[in-house]
Amino acid sequence: MQAPNVSAVTKFQLLGFRTLQEWQTLLFTIFLLIYLLTLTGNIVIIAVVSQDRRLHSPMYTFLQNLSFLEIWYTSTIVPLLLANLASWGRAISFSTCMVQLYFFVFSGTTECFLLAMMAYDRYLAICSPLHYPFLMSPDTFRHLVALCWLTGVGTGFLPSMMISQLDFCGPNQINHFFCDLPPLRQLSCSSAHVTEMAIFVLSVAVLCVCFLLTLMSYVFILSSILKFPSASGQRKTFSTCGSHQAVVTIYYGTMISMYVRPSAHLSPEINKIISVFYTVVTPLMNPVIYSLRNKDFKEAVRKTISRQHSRCGVRVRGQGSVSVTGVTGLIVIG
Repeated sequence: MQAPNVSAVTKFQLLGFRTLQEWQTLLFTIFLLIYLLTLTGNIVIIAVVSQDRRLHSPMYTFLQNLSFLEIWYTSTIVPLLLANLASWGRAISFSTCMVQLYFFVFSGTTECFLLAMMAYDRYLAICSPLHYPFLMSPDTFRHLVALCWLTGVGTGFLPSMMISQLDFCGPNQINHFFCDLPPLRQLSCSSAHVTEMAIFVLSVAVLCVCFLLTLMSYVFILSSILKFPSASGQRKTFSTCGSHQAVVTIYYGTMISMYVRPSAHLSPEINKIISVFYTVVTPLMNPVIYSLRNKDFKEAVRKTISRQHSRCGVRVRGQGSVSVTGVTGLIVIG
């Protein structure tokens, strides 16, 4: 006799933040505002770096790649989250769920490697300034960027393929706001031990290795900063590197606590809060930390806005004569 087909689930129901029914409107407004700010901030970075030749260096091109990735990363998660909060529909088909899972893993992996490469780039620039043009040549830079993206593309296939091969025979309610690995494994009615071990090993390889490489780069950078003769230069570089490291720590800390931990699981509500940090918060913080604290980038934004106003026939007489609204205004003021 043939074994019955237990993969009966064709749709999943995302429960989202159902325990916070009275806060749905407020959460929708907050997440929508964060999403719009994230998109606008990252689009501004891409546009400014593309238009200003002075920013055509590995550091800013890495940042441009990170911004492009953040747009895809946050767009993979937040629109569906907003739709669920607005009660436009909480159901998601099995195939759509697997596609979302793939792009989430792909984007997260690529971001880990990009952050590691950006830290390595800063390490070379600060610790080996004389050898930097040779060590970070255009060919080397292109190879590093390609490695980040190709690694992300390849890594995304394994978890999504293994999860899609599991049997789901009910219930079909995912106690999360997107198709994530832990809640999907818990819904499976077949043995998921091999899948859990493979995903755990992959998570350790990507998250822990990239985090250690990033951390080591910043340790070497900070040790070099201590040798600076200027106290003001030390404070400025400490401030910049400290804010970079804070964002990196939040991102890796929440990701590691979610995917690299013992079998004892946290409550679903705690998991959702942790997930908000690496899917919603850090995509907003990255453009702020990596660009708005940079004097050259802010100057490039000012000149770009001045050129746009000049083309439109707007005469700029002084700082108070131009009214800039939205996120662009925040960037100029910041």
